[in-house]
Amino acid sequence: MHHLRALPLFVLLMAIAAAAMFVPAAHALALGDYPVARAFGYSGVLFGILTALLALSTAANRPGNLSRDHLLTMVATFTVLPLMLAVPFVQAVPGTGYFKAWWEMVSSLTTTGATLFAPRSLAPSLHLWRALVGWMGGYFILVMAIAVLAPMRLGGFEVFFAGAAGEGGSAASADRIADPRARILRAAQVLAPAWFGLTLVLWVALLVAGDPPLLALIHAMSTLATSGITPLGSFAEAPSGLAGEVLIFAFLLLALSRRLWPGAGELRASARLRDDPELRLAAVLVLGVALLLFLRHWLVTLDIAFLSESGRLARALWGAVFTALSFLTTTGFESSGWLSARVWSGLDAPGLLLAGLAIFGGGVATTAGGVKLLRVYALLRHGERELDRLVHPSSIGGGGIAARRLRREGAYIAWVFFMLFAISIAVTMLAVSLAGLGFEPATLLSIAALSNAGPLAVISGQGNEVWAQLAPSAKAVLAAAMVLGRLETLALIALFNPEFWRR
Repeated sequence: MHHLRALPLFVLLMAIAAAAMFVPAAHALALGDYPVARAFGYSGVLFGILTALLALSTAANRPGNLSRDHLLTMVATFTVLPLMLAVPFVQAVPGTGYFKAWWEMVSSLTTTGATLFAPRSLAPSLHLWRALVGWMGGYFILVMAIAVLAPMRLGGFEVFFAGAAGEGGSAASADRIADPRARILRAAQVLAPAWFGLTLVLWVALLVAGDPPLLALIHAMSTLATSGITPLGSFAEAPSGLAGEVLIFAFLLLALSRRLWPGAGELRASARLRDDPELRLAAVLVLGVALLLFLRHWLVTLDIAFLSESGRLARALWGAVFTALSFLTTTGFESSGWLSARVWSGLDAPGLLLAGLAIFGGGVATTAGGVKLLRVYALLRHGERELDRLVHPSSIGGGGIAARRLRREGAYIAWVFFMLFAISIAVTMLAVSLAGLGFEPATLLSIAALSNAGPLAVISGQGNEVWAQLAPSAKAVLAAAMVLGRLETLALIALFNPEFWRR
């Protein structure tokens, strides 16, 4: 552990990425796909040597402002590291430009899950690489949320504390709490058993449900990371069917609250699980939206004796519930029941409704994107209190110090973030509109990128090749939006804090 703490974090991440390249190399070798195996194997060796040289040359460097450096490392991880991850992808896919490969890796690492390639155009090992990169990106953001963003009061943690977001991230305050490198390693050690164990459990469960080994592994990693990556044209085509959907539904619940993961003591907004505000709000959103989606199909089919087919009724209701949870967690899987309901009703997917779920997002400090449920809850509680004061101007709000702080300072900073998120959508829409996109596709693509819900653009009716048809300038803008959505605007704004640059 002492030797790991001596290395710069980004060099350590490079070493992990280089080692991960041997996984698709071994898989391709087992399939007899030697060109792909060579691409990943040679890249793993090359970057392994490069990383070792960088480690030797930087191990003795004197550490500076560690809080600032680790925040900058998070930015570099989602922008610079994909340059390395894209090298074997370019070598394995003839005719693919380096920019496209970099964009694909940015999308995977930020757990957005958007792709420029048709599923059948990529070798199985390349789909494994995309899912593996997304899986590593999900684990990285979980660790950094606890070890770096929490002490800096960023990433949704700011609603728990009085004061401005980022105040805890000054060199003086954050570094006094503990060495950030020690916090990162400790968080990684705490989360690793759950992260690896849950992935293994879901993989085995999907195998038992009927999925092939590679497909089960990709869907297991994509579910834990909420990346929505699949080698199929649609997740609904999975052989596991309803059993697989039920399993994935259960594991998607992990993206609704940080308290469901180890080491979440400081994020327990309630003493009991059933009182958790994020879980309760998620239940209301999922069930409410699912009911709206179900009624939407049901009203259309009243004239074809729909009520007499109870099996179709239950299947459509389950499809709406699964799809609603999937988009709330910014995963983007769609149920086969959802697809069949759309077929017999003749209705398109309600893109704006699904986009709204993706904007709300999952729990704070989870792999889900979006505004986050806790911020939405703080705004709702503040609105509830303001309405109460209109009726009873002299009333005093109860709930204790934590509840009052959540309704006041927490709601204020949540509103600031929500406005920044809305401005980011508007700016991204404007930028991609200049590249020739119409209003509706520009809106959905911008929301999909900023909420890290890539499948949103495809499922909402824009077409399977909507990302690939974009101009290079639009792709660059949306790649930047993916990084912004993953890191959040408050974290980037914190870099402009003068205290970060005083030493």
